[in-house]
This record gives sequence, C-alpha cells and structure tokens, in this order.
Amino acid sequence: MAGILDNFRCPTCECECIELGDKRNMVASIVAGGLFFTGWWIVIDAAATNGATEMPHAVHACGAVASLAFFMVNAVSNGQVRGDSYTDGCLGQLGARIWMLFAFLLAFGALIASMWILFGLYVVNTTMLSPYPGVAVFLQNAFIFFATLTFKFGRTEELWD
Repeated sequence: MAGILDNFRCPTCECECIELGDKRNMVASIVAGGLFFTGWWIVIDAAATNGATEMPHAVHACGAVASLAFFMVNAVSNGQVRGDSYTDGCLGQLGARIWMLFAFLLAFGALIASMWILFGLYVVNTTMLSPYPGVAVFLQNAFIFFATLTFKFGRTEELWD
C-alpha cells in the first residue's frame, strides 16, 4: 500500500503554447515570487490605511508563520523527500519528510488562523468598522500558501542541481 501512487503520472497538455520546456523552473519561480509579493503588499496596504484599533498587531503573526512555512517547504528538495539524492545527515529521508510535514502543517495552520481572524474579528464582530483588514490578512495567507505550492510543485528539477 505504501507505493500505490509511485507510478502515477499526471496527464500532459497537448497544447503547444503551454509547453515551457527549459523555462518551467524560471516561470514557476517568478509566479511564486509574484504571489508572495502580492500577499505581503495587500497586508502592508491594510496596515498602512487602518489604525491599530481596526487592525491589531497580533493579526500579523499568521503572515509571519506562513512566510516561515514557505521557506521551510522550499528548503528541502524533492530529491531529498523521495530519497534520491539525500541519504546521510540527520535522519536522512525520514528527517526530510518530517520537516516537510511540519512545514505544511504550519502553512495550513496559518491559512486556517487567517480565516478565523477574518470571521471572528471582522465578520461576526460588528464593532469593527470595515472587514477589509480581515480580508487582507486572509488574502495574504492564501497568496503565500499558493506561492509555496507553486514554487515547490511547479518545478521539474532542482534549481541548484
């Protein structure tokens, strides 16, 4: 049961205009960087236009945790997780998989916490003036999460190989 998806391959697109070939890693990196930048730009705009009473400083913790998860996920190569290129070191392949699990748990936790902030502080609570800061915090974490997935799974080979 452990190797049930080992030989599974996603179907490829037959369209000539989408084939990136050698440029796939570069495009994935640029798209992920753009998503990461957009997420932080949105929350910086919300923090600049709203005061501390409308947007408490504690809501920025989700973005920091999501950014940490972004760097943790991308610090481990796909070969290390598969066990192709990493056999020595602290726990080997098992250590790389535990690191990835913990990083994705942080990413999902930050996304869920941003939804909790959006609905708990800004949608249900009617004392806040505008729901825009809550939407901004959620969008920031969603963009960082999608940047993490794009950068990790959008590449075909490792950038440093």
